Amino acid sequence: MKKISLVLSLLLLLAPVTQTLGAGQKTARQATTKEPIRSRVAKLGARSKARATITLNDGAKVKGYVYSAGDEDFVIRDRKTDASTSIRYADVKKIDDNRGHSLARNILTPSASAWP
Repeated sequence: MKKISLVLSLLLLLAPVTQTLGAGQKTARQATTKEPIRSRVAKLGARSKARATITLNDGAKVKGYVYSAGDEDFVIRDRKTDASTSIRYADVKKIDDNRGHSLARNILTPSASAWP
């Protein structure tokens, strides 16, 4: 009986410590995922030809072109309505660049697996 109460008390004491460590790992993971997104936006450039589809962490998609990019966020504008949306790098899950038609893009840039 004493062993069970000792184990339960240790678990109660260690629970807040594990939650604190888990929160620290989450912020470190967010910082590491921010850099590839920032470099991908920089690679697209800020111009009307820099069309992209941005998938956010909540599943929403934003289409348009990259208008400007800063340290913490970037602005994407809709091509038809010219409405601007500011998006933080931490909120981005995936970036798909829309460069031309898919058939022309696939013919002009063959994948490494297509060539022996």
